[in-house]
Amino acid sequence: MDWRRFVLNNGNQLSFLIALVAASGSLYLSEILRYEPCKLCWIQRIFMYPLVLLFAVASIKKDYRIYRYALPLTIIGGGFSVYHYLMQKTPLFSEGGTCGPVPCTYDALDWFGFITVPFLALVAFVLIAILQLFLRKAAADE
Repeated sequence: MDWRRFVLNNGNQLSFLIALVAASGSLYLSEILRYEPCKLCWIQRIFMYPLVLLFAVASIKKDYRIYRYALPLTIIGGGFSVYHYLMQKTPLFSEGGTCGPVPCTYDALDWFGFITVPFLALVAFVLIAILQLFLRKAAADE
């Protein structure tokens, strides 16, 4: 099977799965583990949560042009993730102080010294963006 056919058949479903895992993970951290999200976490959620619905509908309708709506959300959300991660991990950005009841520099989750909540969100945004760029290319070649 050629990569174009694979992406056309599975790109939206894989993007849906990634967005669903990211949204479910953020809800698990806040609702089950009771980690209160900071303002930047909320902003990242604002850009991730609609992707679940967009990709669910796109998967059902076999809409290969969903990238038009998804890419801006992933790029902007990923930008906030990068900024948030830099706030947590570099002294240059950590001088910003608190951005609400929970400081944005707080690491609720810190695995191996570099995997944090904004890092995981960034990985999800990047994976979705890559899939959507491949979907865009495959749909254009079709």
